[in-house]
Amino acid sequence: MTTPLAKILIDRITNTGPISIADYMAECLLHPKHGYYTTRDPFGADGDFTTAPEISQMFGELLGLCLAQSWLEQGSPKEFVLAELGPGRGTLMADVLRATQGVSGFHAAAKITLVEASPALIDIQRETLDGYDVNWVQTSGNLPDGPLYLLANEFFDALPIRQFIFAGDAGWRERRVGVEDGALVFGAGDATDVPALTHRVKDCREGDLVEVCAAAGAISEDIAKQIARFGGAALFIDYGDWRSLGDTLQALRGHEFDSVLAHPGEADITAHVDFEALAVAAVSHTPVSKLIPQGELLARLGIAQRAEVLAQGLSGDQLETHMSALKRLTDPTEMGTLFKAIALYPNGHPPPAGFTA
Repeated sequence: MTTPLAKILIDRITNTGPISIADYMAECLLHPKHGYYTTRDPFGADGDFTTAPEISQMFGELLGLCLAQSWLEQGSPKEFVLAELGPGRGTLMADVLRATQGVSGFHAAAKITLVEASPALIDIQRETLDGYDVNWVQTSGNLPDGPLYLLANEFFDALPIRQFIFAGDAGWRERRVGVEDGALVFGAGDATDVPALTHRVKDCREGDLVEVCAAAGAISEDIAKQIARFGGAALFIDYGDWRSLGDTLQALRGHEFDSVLAHPGEADITAHVDFEALAVAAVSHTPVSKLIPQGELLARLGIAQRAEVLAQGLSGDQLETHMSALKRLTDPTEMGTLFKAIALYPNGHPPPAGFTA
């Protein structure tokens, strides 16, 4: 089956030549008429994937209290920006706000700001957060000035990446999407020098593939600059590792893996996050915590104790679902080690609760 967007891309490539993986991802996810995020709600049982906030309220509650603790430690600024990048259905922010309603002055000082490009998702977020004064912006560059307390959960994995194959002394060949026999196919351009990858030459062998996400570094740096100037904290949680190596591009459709080129516009496309790149972009402005697995972070923040409290009064299927959610978030065989986190925080202050310097 050829999707409407596939036809558009095939025509474009036929007329103007192969496109980068970044261009392909951007079209698939954000095409104004046929983009995956612009046309649907991709989350939950009826979508194509389920994120941690949709699995259990405990995830957002603990992260919200983590941010509130940093706010208190930094003197409880009377006005601050409480922000989320890529807030999905608004579930995470709703859990953050519920968990922090008992923190004196926190809600009154918070300017809730969601960074969202999808009109379809903004409508859902508005409904989820009904009763709160919420401001929406399209990019992290549009965040209001002021102390910034920010969450980004499964945001960076959806940013468009470029892929480069190491060609030894000849440099790097960029992987591209072309057309062959009327269908989308992968190919690679001629070898060339890529200055941004000079630091990777020593740890790559010929044929190795490295992924680069310029947008992720730029966003991390913008957030770090704001925290350095005004104070705050940022928590980045995503699946990935410290340094990119290998092809991690993947597509999900109907909760199952799909070929990346099979259904453009009708499948979610993501890649593992290179946390080293996020840290390098930020560290000249703010300290960056050590990378920590999601399961270990949630354990340090008290998820076992919170799970015990929530389990009181539950029985049967409800209790089983609750305990299954705890396992899914923290177990090394589930999300516990695949997902990782780092934090940005101001000079002269400790890292947020659960993180280490």
